[in-house]
Amino acid sequence: MLRTNQEFLKYFEELYMKQEGREEVVVKDFSREENILIQHQPLSKVMLIKEGVAKCYLTEENGKEYIVEFLGNGEILGEVELMKNISCLCGVKAVSEVTVYEVNVFYFKSLIKNDLALNHLLLDSFAERIINTSSRASYQQLYTVEHTVTQLLNMQSKQGIQISKEDMAAYLGITVRSLNRILKDLK
Repeated sequence: MLRTNQEFLKYFEELYMKQEGREEVVVKDFSREENILIQHQPLSKVMLIKEGVAKCYLTEENGKEYIVEFLGNGEILGEVELMKNISCLCGVKAVSEVTVYEVNVFYFKSLIKNDLALNHLLLDSFAERIINTSSRASYQQLYTVEHTVTQLLNMQSKQGIQISKEDMAAYLGITVRSLNRILKDLK
């Protein structure tokens, strides 16, 4: 439900600390509801979430939003687009205050060519995403929407964040009206 990657976070913290006056890796803050990446826009930086929660979402041609995942500490943003040399596949927006490590594209490309540890972290991250996507698909088949709503409410409480009904519905792939019925039944 909330994806995190402590190993990747540790790698970026060390990368940031090892800089000797250079600014290849910088820290940047985003306010709640601020866009971090915009779907279909060119990628200018690769980022890794240092602190906070963001939502990764797709906006369909009909204007409907579908939340793919909630992302937390250690989740990387923009690496797929960089490797495939494409515009942003998804939008990413801050759900809470978010702090990221930001790396320019040229420096990140040089790290990919020269840093075996980074390549292992990227491969692990890609494998984890495939597993999570498969698990989420089967989870949605096996459990009721009510169960998933309960899980979302628990995550919201644990993280100390407020997820709007629109975002919950977008994550679940249902309407806000259906969500309201479920919330009413849960009370």
